[in-house]
Amino acid sequence: MLSGQTGGSSRLLKPTAASQDVQLLELLAARSAKISEILKESSQEGLSHFLQDMPAAAKTFDLVIKFCYGYELDMSTENVVPVTCLAFHLKMTESHSRNNLLHKALAFLEQRVLPSWNETIKALCTVENIYKQAVNYGLVDACIESLVAKALVDPSLLGEPIKNSICADFREDADIVYRTDARRRLFDLERQSEDLTVLPLLLYESIILAMNKRVVPPKNVAVSLSAYAKKWVSSISTGREKMSIYKRNSEREVIEAVERLLSHERGILSCTVLFDMLRSAIILEASSDCINGFEVRIGKQLEEATVKDLFIPFQGNAKEDIECLREILKIFYGNYTHSNLSGLIAVAELMEEFLAEVSSNIDLKPEEFVSLADILIAASLVTQRRSDGIYRAIDIYLRNHRYLTESEREEVCLVLDCQKMSPEAREHAARNERLPLRVVVQVLFVGQLQLRDTILGETHDSGHKLRKEVGGDDLEKLDCGEEQVRNEMEKMSHKVMELERECCMMRKEIESGCSQSVKKEKVGMWREMKRKFGCTTSMHDYNCQIKKKKVHPK
Repeated sequence: MLSGQTGGSSRLLKPTAASQDVQLLELLAARSAKISEILKESSQEGLSHFLQDMPAAAKTFDLVIKFCYGYELDMSTENVVPVTCLAFHLKMTESHSRNNLLHKALAFLEQRVLPSWNETIKALCTVENIYKQAVNYGLVDACIESLVAKALVDPSLLGEPIKNSICADFREDADIVYRTDARRRLFDLERQSEDLTVLPLLLYESIILAMNKRVVPPKNVAVSLSAYAKKWVSSISTGREKMSIYKRNSEREVIEAVERLLSHERGILSCTVLFDMLRSAIILEASSDCINGFEVRIGKQLEEATVKDLFIPFQGNAKEDIECLREILKIFYGNYTHSNLSGLIAVAELMEEFLAEVSSNIDLKPEEFVSLADILIAASLVTQRRSDGIYRAIDIYLRNHRYLTESEREEVCLVLDCQKMSPEAREHAARNERLPLRVVVQVLFVGQLQLRDTILGETHDSGHKLRKEVGGDDLEKLDCGEEQVRNEMEKMSHKVMELERECCMMRKEIESGCSQSVKKEKVGMWREMKRKFGCTTSMHDYNCQIKKKKVHPK
């Protein structure tokens, strides 16, 4: 690349007239100590080799020649760094010639470029092709130091976080988005600030590393990192299959650099933005350290996430995505204190909503549903929540997966703890023909046991109260009444156990292949159960609702 650029500089030394060639060499030697040394030590051929290896574009060398001829130097932000590098390379110093090019270029850089945030960034944009030379001559460090000093004085130059904004950052529906402060003030009161995101990754990473080392506020640095990821990492909807290898490698480097540079401080970016970055890292097949870094940051503030956020990684390999959610939940509980129940309850409710949403996915396999339900159970353990959320998700899953066999439906229902269901949920389940009969019997059995315990408790309390008020024959009658109640409850328990045995026998017959006759018997059994337990209401609509409390989506 550089050899192609310097070809023009060689052609400039081949004028048609020999006298002009000699004159040009004399002018260059008068200003350049390096060329003067070469001419003294070797021939013009040695000079030609030196110029061919010179790290400069033809346009830059042309400016140097014009300066040697005495023309007014047309210095600008766009050419000051290349010109300065070339002046260093040619040793165009004051010790060799007064008012030389290096002095003028450095003066322009220090007086017109470095005091300005905008001009410094514009100058750095010209460094990419001569990066090594600019670093060796200290020009990159000077520009970085200038930017860091300004960011310490005014961190909003990097961007200022704005909550509940309409505009978008990494994704359009982000909960917290950021915008560049339109009223940022520089040392020279510029109207609008240049964005660091225009810089190539090599320069940008060096700047952010310097800012982190000098303790520029992490929230403002995070704003800049988020904007950089948005600019240089393609939209998720593009898909990895449509991306070239070069582009994917380039974007992987960006997302890994953003993760390395991002502070681990809690809350500096929203969960939505972090989930977007995590999904990019997964799609781009970033390093495990990068993916784990985003998982840790999300886990520290998981209670702030939304259901839509949880779908971000849940797009590719289902097993890997489930493990990703499990790891995030593990990190959340590892960093959260049990004294603050609000966050724990928020995460449990979040997982309930997520499981209900994902249950309608026709491609979700039973074993994957069970794995997600296990995550929800783990999230609900600390808060001692009821099983209504799991029951709701099971009902949605069975409604959208009617092709499941009886054994597969029973596998899905294994995660349901009937004893933790509310009375409203049990009432709904008792009439839910999507559930396996065994599960319905369990629901009814648990309901009857709880009803028995309630009646016995109330009878015991009222009996104890009456004993204090009555005596003699009345006590004997009261004891007889209690004995009758116990006998009735025992009979009810035997009926429930008998129904469960009959249900198990019928399930074995179904599995043995008795098709039509078994179906008729199954329907008859269903009606007999409802009759014995007083469930006389027929269920014409599967999507029955509970009036007292919502346990099933409309």
